[in-house]
Amino acid sequence: MIQPKVVTIGLGYIGLPTSALIANNNIPVYGVDINQKVVDIINAGEIHIVEPSLDEAVAKAVLEGYLKAGIKPVMADTYLIVVPTPFKAKNEPDISFVQAATKSILPLLKEGDLYIIESTSPIGTTEKMLQYIYSERPELKDKLYIAYCPERVLPGNVMFELVHNDRVIGGVNESSTLKAVAFYSQFVKGELHKTNARTAEMCKLTENSSRDVQIAFANELSLICDKAGIDVWELIQLANKHPRVNILQPGCGVGGHCIAVDPYFIVSDYPLESKIISTAREINNYKSFWCAEKVKNAKLEFKLKYGRSPSVALMGLAFKPNIDDLRESPAKYVAQKVMQDAHNEEYFIVEPNIEEHPVFKLTNFEYAIEKADIVVFLVAHKEFKGVKINADKVIIDFTGVKFQQ
Repeated sequence: MIQPKVVTIGLGYIGLPTSALIANNNIPVYGVDINQKVVDIINAGEIHIVEPSLDEAVAKAVLEGYLKAGIKPVMADTYLIVVPTPFKAKNEPDISFVQAATKSILPLLKEGDLYIIESTSPIGTTEKMLQYIYSERPELKDKLYIAYCPERVLPGNVMFELVHNDRVIGGVNESSTLKAVAFYSQFVKGELHKTNARTAEMCKLTENSSRDVQIAFANELSLICDKAGIDVWELIQLANKHPRVNILQPGCGVGGHCIAVDPYFIVSDYPLESKIISTAREINNYKSFWCAEKVKNAKLEFKLKYGRSPSVALMGLAFKPNIDDLRESPAKYVAQKVMQDAHNEEYFIVEPNIEEHPVFKLTNFEYAIEKADIVVFLVAHKEFKGVKINADKVIIDFTGVKFQQ
């Protein structure tokens, strides 16, 4: 392989597409992941996740020698940290993965290198990593460029949005910001907005917290409408005819490793000030519990009416339509809660975007709909839209599939 100019730590849903994009711009990239299986798959020019156009980008980059993967980092000029930021107890963010990734490159850093965190992080994380790096490598103090640049992409359209979306880039000082802007300008066509590291960190959290609040409003409406006997999908459709109203669609909660998680980064550090953000999280979490209870009640009503246990189709496990990502998925939570309360019912679990699951036995969606007495739409996958369902079946639609034909 060509001597790498960029090392990416983390080859998941963001790290791999980012690595492939950079490599496709003829910039040699060495991707690092702790999973040897993932490394082997990528080095074979293949991918371990579902994302449109990613397979072609990876195959091209590997074939041309601009992308290689390994389990340990190598020397380069730019280091991108693209690892998860999970939670400890009580929804406190855990930056240990970021620190571990940083620790792995400490021996490789040299004067003039660019270090960028892309992982969603609590405010002040970039500064903490700066202090950590310089405490371990004091001879490099003020001789590195350190910045934060969060991704803002939509699963299912990542390869396009990585190129065309604007980026917010915040350095620990002006020279770091400019160095990072010069780096991203090589492969990003969207506008690059310069700021400082703390503002860039907060910007990422603000974007997803805002969306969480808007979804919470829609989910709260759905709870009210259910009690009031109003079709929430029709209501929202009509309300959105107002030129300054744009209510989002409710669902069975909020999932993914962004919207369902990022607000806690703010709430954890600023609990007294984040009242709306905190309440929105509670509403969206409650909606998943409420959906599970609705399905349980439907099963009981069916048994009382027909004298037998129903068969149930649970349609979708991903956290949003048309992707294979189940992280923080409310649909998966609902399915688990429903099945924990099982009493001799037959279940058909459907997720058309994955081939198998370690817990759920998956079923073809057409077969599930044909055999089930109760059909529960948890995710509005494209396969489910316009599907024919016999009138004698009980339909529970948490996704508005009928309004998305």
